[in-house]
Amino acid sequence: MVVAVYTQKSDSGTQKYLERFFTLLNEKSVEILLFSGCENLMGTKKNCTTFSNKEDLKKHKVAYFFTFGGDGTLVNSLLFVQDTGIPVVGVNMGRLGFLASFTKEEILTKIDDLLTESPRICKRNVIEVISPGGLFFPYALNDITISRKETTSMISVESYIDGEFLNVFWGDGLIISSPTGSTAYSMSCGGPIISPSSKNFVITPIAPHNLNVRPLVLDNSVEIRLKIHSRVPQYTLSLDSRLIHLDTQVEIVLKNAGFDLSLVQPKSLSFFQTLRKKLLWGQDQRN
Repeated sequence: MVVAVYTQKSDSGTQKYLERFFTLLNEKSVEILLFSGCENLMGTKKNCTTFSNKEDLKKHKVAYFFTFGGDGTLVNSLLFVQDTGIPVVGVNMGRLGFLASFTKEEILTKIDDLLTESPRICKRNVIEVISPGGLFFPYALNDITISRKETTSMISVESYIDGEFLNVFWGDGLIISSPTGSTAYSMSCGGPIISPSSKNFVITPIAPHNLNVRPLVLDNSVEIRLKIHSRVPQYTLSLDSRLIHLDTQVEIVLKNAGFDLSLVQPKSLSFFQTLRKKLLWGQDQRN
């Protein structure tokens, strides 16, 4: 069996932990494919096999894609896994860990189960952005955000759903999130929390000037077309954490990507348990 390992962390604690994880996998005769950008972490593994793109993962027939870090690290796994269907295992080395739901100690005790049993897979919808000039990587797992660039003035976002005019959003911008992203930036701006199995988009305005404008939940079979107006000639498009600056005359279309990200979840943990645990739902701190 071959597994891929990806992290964005470079501290000594992460290095020591990964060396421990690598030793455990070696004992089980598991081949390790390490992200080329972090091979300097492994003092004794500098000559190990590395990967840098989707084709490398496919060539080595990777069974699992392990991410070590926070939710941002897991979200970035989409850059490499894309439409391969390789299950992603998120190991939380950070703080909240809403998506990266395995703790670093838990994964050491459950690695045998992952290698020998069928894991619990949660399919996460992916958003695709279509623009006239094309984008280097037009997909996002969490959300797509339209925001102002180099101005304190409001921007306006003209929106159409399947060709029908919806609204002009005045404010700091607009978030279009997947169910996965509904617990991220969208939630911070007052958007609803959507169950991961739902097939939806959520449109959430950022600091809207019209206070009667509220978040909108849509079926993700629709196409969303956006046209931006601003006092400056460009606006900022964010795909998860990747920023792109586009001219205001560039319209974009958002739709369901047509493939999902396969996320491995602990069998003992449900989405609703995560809400209670991570967001402290149902807990009265006074008691």
